[in-house]
Amino acid sequence: MKHHFITVEGNIGAGKTTLAHLLSKHFNARLILEEFADNPFLSKFYENPKQFAFPLEVFFMAERYKQLKEMVHSKDLFQSITVSDYLFTKCLLFAKVNLPDEEFRLYQKLFDIIHQQLIFPDILIYLHAPVQKLQVNIKKRNREYEQKIPDEYLYNLQETYTSYIKQHNIKTIFIDASNADFLGNKAHLQVVLDALEKDYEQGQHYFSLP
Repeated sequence: MKHHFITVEGNIGAGKTTLAHLLSKHFNARLILEEFADNPFLSKFYENPKQFAFPLEVFFMAERYKQLKEMVHSKDLFQSITVSDYLFTKCLLFAKVNLPDEEFRLYQKLFDIIHQQLIFPDILIYLHAPVQKLQVNIKKRNREYEQKIPDEYLYNLQETYTSYIKQHNIKTIFIDASNADFLGNKAHLQVVLDALEKDYEQGQHYFSLP
């Protein structure tokens, strides 16, 4: 296996956690999952974004940092591969969408201090799905606080993610997940597994699912 730290990213409802679980199982890898349910500000944010965006993002950043920092200090002789369902830079991308300018500048200062202490993944898998597909997936998983997420919010996140990846020339397996069914269609998972067996230059490398 050429990549030892694999991160799966994408918009809300793109299928990140499902794919991360499957990759972890396939490679007998250590799995790091976002603990979103522990954030006491999440449901409040969807009810009142302006009031709760800053504590929401600070809490997420602290929790993500704690998880990834523990990964750096712990070594498992039986699991040489780690799979995560989030990129730490996700903190900054969501904050950029959710926070007003002054709060974002403060948040960015905090982010810059701690980001340099973490390891960047060897490869990023980005799942790109149209907003209509994301909304279908969001409805299907039926988290109450997500059911009124507007299309515009998802579009803004999508644009922020893709702009960041392209601007920073990140080594990325870019998957068109418009019809993705990683659980039900083995051929879809196999596309990702085959892609992970290759070496890549910096930049985006695009794959479609059958």
